[in-house]
Amino acid sequence: MNLSVSKALDWLGFGSNERTGSHAHGASEGHGHTHGVVDPSLTTSKRGIWALKWSFIILAVTAALQLAVVFISGSVALLADMIHNVGDATTAIPLWFAFVLARRKPSRTFTYGLGRVEDLAGILIVLIILASAIVAGYEAIDRLIHPQPVVRLGWLAAAGVVGFIGNEVVAVFRIRVGRQMNSAALIADGYHARTDGLTSLAVVLGAIGVALGFPLADPIIGLLITLTILGIVWQSAKAVITRTLDGVEPAVLDEIRHAMEHVPGISRVVDVKARWSGHRLLADIRIAVDETSSLAAAADVAGKVEHELHEHMPALATVNVMVEPSVGSSASAQHSAVHAHAPKPFVFDNEIAKGSLGIVDTPQGERMRLTLDRASGGLAARVDIERPGGTVERLDLDALPEDAQILQSSTAPMEPHEFTATLRLTSAQGAAELPFAVKEPAGHAH
Repeated sequence: MNLSVSKALDWLGFGSNERTGSHAHGASEGHGHTHGVVDPSLTTSKRGIWALKWSFIILAVTAALQLAVVFISGSVALLADMIHNVGDATTAIPLWFAFVLARRKPSRTFTYGLGRVEDLAGILIVLIILASAIVAGYEAIDRLIHPQPVVRLGWLAAAGVVGFIGNEVVAVFRIRVGRQMNSAALIADGYHARTDGLTSLAVVLGAIGVALGFPLADPIIGLLITLTILGIVWQSAKAVITRTLDGVEPAVLDEIRHAMEHVPGISRVVDVKARWSGHRLLADIRIAVDETSSLAAAADVAGKVEHELHEHMPALATVNVMVEPSVGSSASAQHSAVHAHAPKPFVFDNEIAKGSLGIVDTPQGERMRLTLDRASGGLAARVDIERPGGTVERLDLDALPEDAQILQSSTAPMEPHEFTATLRLTSAQGAAELPFAVKEPAGHAH
């Protein structure tokens, strides 16, 4: 039974097998309806645009077949589903115009290019979907007030099945091409088509209800489909308007910080800003380096940051890295930066010591660090991490020369940063074994 449920969830896009890459990359991964929010790997690839064209053709043919049955059956449930499919198909048109304009080179007037046209297209797409919801809802309510017989129930049920098959073909097509392109957005759009197919099956339920002597089943199903479309409008509008107002998903900033964790020589990350221009991501970053670093060394760090960001984030078109000296900061601040994706620190308080244990970034890389608020004399500490296969990773924590209240490992804890471990403390007052668990923040497991 559990296996069957798992397969059903995977089929609907709620499983864990569709992740594309070692890290989860924010909003791209969701499998809900995200009209107008398109992954750069989809829009910049000829194969992705080719997939969009064929999806448009398939959905257009599906809607045309359903429209024919609407005329002979009088079903508003099928009308609502047909309008939904037409809306999904026509959203490719403004996107196509946006892609053409976005490819134009920057000019003296539009120095950043015309990527914003895609955001305007996104707003138009939301309005198209909203219009389809209004029309479908009006027809369903009118049919509730003025009931009319629904005929040709066999044809009606067949049209619902056609809608399901058409959307399922599009779903399989998009998911397969998305996997080949490693495009999370195209895979997500495939699952979107799959859920639309289930909406088409609701038309079949309406036909069954009418056949069983409940004529209002048809307009009620039409209203349910309308509510589904309105839910899509709400979700899409939030995403599109956020981007239009220069909003960015927090996961994007997290991924930028995560990429910089791999660059040695950064004392701290001062500021990170990013915004979308269509499907292109623009970022401005300020970092601090050791004030004793030469100009060439600082430039080298900035170059490594830019390279690492482009490696981690294919959507990143432009990044400006500003470097400043880490003047006036304490030694401990210069030698550690907050780990953007570090698990929450383990906080403890006993008769031997009080403090917190966590993973920090240093110029030498990630380190396990114990920061003490109180400690008895002669304190020694180590961390024993339980690894698969029964092995134990031992990290001895030694006091920093500049601050005896900070004990740090000489090497980085191995990946993944999700494990159970024991902090072992010994001092003149005795010994203590403090078990704890480390868990990666959601969406950033290695």
